[in-house]
Amino acid sequence: MISKLPKWVEIGAFILALVAGCVNAVGLLSFEHQAVSHLSGTATLLGADLIHGNSLDTLHLLGVLLSFLVGSGIAGFLLHSSALKLGRHYDTALFIEAGLLLGALWLLFNGSGYGHFLASAACGLQNALATTYSGAIVRTTHVTGIFTDLGIMFGRVLRGEALDKRKAKLFGLIIIGFIFGGLAGAWLFAKMTFAALYVPSAICILLALTYRVYSHRNPELNG
Repeated sequence: MISKLPKWVEIGAFILALVAGCVNAVGLLSFEHQAVSHLSGTATLLGADLIHGNSLDTLHLLGVLLSFLVGSGIAGFLLHSSALKLGRHYDTALFIEAGLLLGALWLLFNGSGYGHFLASAACGLQNALATTYSGAIVRTTHVTGIFTDLGIMFGRVLRGEALDKRKAKLFGLIIIGFIFGGLAGAWLFAKMTFAALYVPSAICILLALTYRVYSHRNPELNG
């Protein structure tokens, strides 16, 4: 599946992973210390809060989970095929993601934890976007599955199978992008607090505009 994807997908995956790492760093460093780019820890905290009976925390965590689901649903509504072809509303999805991040910024600046809901929805939308065009192979908002796949690949190499170099390269770029995104997010948050979200929002807009221009200049590739 990955070998059939165009080369520019690797650049896009790196940039999207960087965006997610940056957004997640802002969420983790903000007043609720809430991860928003993945849900495993959130689901665990939700289970713990159900035991302790903290209703406000429970509702907040549930909101983060459902917001990620809603964001994924938006991508599912916009993208009607798992085939990666130009003109399939990828730019629209990225514009919506930027809008959700700007909305999260405004809410967080005004002391509202609801900003985490919009940030989580943005990450859910992005993760579903990457999942749709990769056939569920690529994730850009967390790296657990990426590390798992890399481990499987290297285990097979030890068994004598050939290494899929392009797949390993793509996964490596996603990991590096997510780490550098976290680094950038932490640095920006220290300098700008919640205004740090302007950066991933701007990246999404720039990526969407670049994709739209490329699509218009290559109409023969449109699906």
